[in-house]
Amino acid sequence: MDAETPDTTPPDPANPETGTSGRTPPPDALELIHLADVVQSVSVRLTSTAPAVVNPRGLKYYYAVATVTSGFLSGSTHLGFTSDELADWGRLLDAMDEAVDDPAADPDEPFTADWPLSGGSAHLRFFARRPYAGHPYVVEVRDESGTGIVVSVPLDMDYGWRADARRRLAAVRAALGE
Repeated sequence: MDAETPDTTPPDPANPETGTSGRTPPPDALELIHLADVVQSVSVRLTSTAPAVVNPRGLKYYYAVATVTSGFLSGSTHLGFTSDELADWGRLLDAMDEAVDDPAADPDEPFTADWPLSGGSAHLRFFARRPYAGHPYVVEVRDESGTGIVVSVPLDMDYGWRADARRRLAAVRAALGE
């Protein structure tokens, strides 16, 4: 790469040589995602409201930590997402609403979607079936590009979780100015 071409590759949050101070969320960190039942949870918390990188097109790249907590295991991994992927999270929630609330949906075929989609870090994979099918939601935390570990977390969430997810998204977008 020559001096005239700016590097727009987001830094790797798992690489200490790329200046990743502040990778652990502070206690008051913004929680973009919190999916839980009475036994376990999956959450995504920003490590900072300041973008780690802003590319020449103005696309912002943020660091976050995905955390799984359960009676069986607890752990976390770093993930990153772009400012555009905040809108993708909202669209994923809309698509899940349609799929889960569709009376014609096949209860044996789950709605499946990944977030974030940029592919440079860990991501979440969501599986949802119609509630009457008796199946919980399942969220996988996938760190295929790093450790290769995938953790699957079934969550028996109440109907209000999607409204809560939208409130969290709106609060994060407001705090980030997106």
